[in-house]
Amino acid sequence: PLSAGTPHRPPVLDERGIPLYESVAGANYMVSNGIPPEKILIESSSYDTIGNAFFSRVIHVEPRKFKELLVITSEFHMPRAESVFRWIYSLRPLPFEFELEFITVSDEGMDETSLSARKLAEKVSLERLATTIQRIHDLQELHRWLFAEHDAYRAGGLRLQRRMNDDLLETY
Repeated sequence: PLSAGTPHRPPVLDERGIPLYESVAGANYMVSNGIPPEKILIESSSYDTIGNAFFSRVIHVEPRKFKELLVITSEFHMPRAESVFRWIYSLRPLPFEFELEFITVSDEGMDETSLSARKLAEKVSLERLATTIQRIHDLQELHRWLFAEHDAYRAGGLRLQRRMNDDLLETY
């Protein structure tokens, strides 16, 4: 499933002023390129990789009993994305074993400044993730942490425009 968007920028608005989720825009693109709509699942609850892994699991994967998953993301994001998805899809209770496969999309076309900023941000985020993984061992603990501590999901959190340098902000 595609995600809702990012906490780093306000959502894009459609012609009526309603937020256009990344997942809806991505789904529209895939349909316009020949993917049957019934093969596309929209997930419009997540604003980051942890949320995307969590919500994809609880909204689509477990209810539909999908056991094989393919995660596609950019080269610069793959190390963290793979760590997040492997962690969240290993948390108990496990209704069955998941088989995860990962494919990268080339970073080609990104300017060096943007790519360097994203690689550095990913490195820092991956280091922080390791601490979070050490603390959270099951879906109940993840749910509690996500909605009590994570800024993108907790009540009163900083959902939009977290502080970051301009080079990094421009990449979102």
